[in-house]
Amino acid sequence: MQWSSERVALLYGGQGAERHVSYDSKAAVAEAMRQLGIQPIEIDVATGLLQALDAAEPTRAFVCVHGRPGEDGVLQGILSYLGIPYTGSGVAASALAMDKPRAKQVWQSLDLPTAPMVVVTAIEQADICSARLGQHLFVKPAHEGSSVGAFQVHSEPELVAALKIALAMDSHVLVEPMLTGPEYTIGILKDLALPVIRIEPATGFYDYTAKYVSDATHYRIPCGLHSAMEARAQEMAIEAFDALGCRTWGRVDLMAGSDGQLYLLEVNTVPGMTSHSLVPKAARAAGMDMAMLVEQILLDAEATP
Repeated sequence: MQWSSERVALLYGGQGAERHVSYDSKAAVAEAMRQLGIQPIEIDVATGLLQALDAAEPTRAFVCVHGRPGEDGVLQGILSYLGIPYTGSGVAASALAMDKPRAKQVWQSLDLPTAPMVVVTAIEQADICSARLGQHLFVKPAHEGSSVGAFQVHSEPELVAALKIALAMDSHVLVEPMLTGPEYTIGILKDLALPVIRIEPATGFYDYTAKYVSDATHYRIPCGLHSAMEARAQEMAIEAFDALGCRTWGRVDLMAGSDGQLYLLEVNTVPGMTSHSLVPKAARAAGMDMAMLVEQILLDAEATP
């Protein structure tokens, strides 16, 4: 592909909790684009997006906005309406993947393994969570990413405190039983599963700091699963990705339970592309550098919702 005639808008930023992660991803993607001969047109979607797109007249857009509005279908809807081919999943799939409880309902309907849940909209529902799921729980906003507003809790007071914070960030909060781990993640690229990565945070909880700040988190490739289990994990990731209607690229997160079973956690339709990010790590393990990864994503850009 000759990229010299392409005008590629690199969309980043936004006003969500993951804005600063998006800045780091944008820098890495921009450098990869320059290696491909592309001079990216960098646009922060938080300020004058429509005017900037109109002035840029892009032939394609690379979506590098994590969280809302880049992963919930809003940005995809704007680009679809304008007829600008964009990277990643379309409107409906983005919205569905971002809504963690509804994504889990889809998987449950297809008998794909995912932990039971309670969706909380008010603090008064804390006792329901404990009664149904026990005391050792995981709490996270239904529409956030990067472990923003996520907590491990081990008692009723901890649960109430976590719900107060999470409900201040989102109208719906997902509560699940705490899985024992380890945690695995699988990048998806053009209908293929990349090598499985085992995540080993130094603190025992893969929170925002462990993801984007700490150098103490270990990423194991090979992941340590025996070959049949790793193949099944990759197959499960593709099934989960396809079930939500996602396309081109993304990342599927899983965690093991005390029974040894792998359970689906969530799908990220615009995964991080920073120096700490998982899809670039998996791509490198498969023999693909960042420029090759970005090019493969760009090649599949579509304007359809």
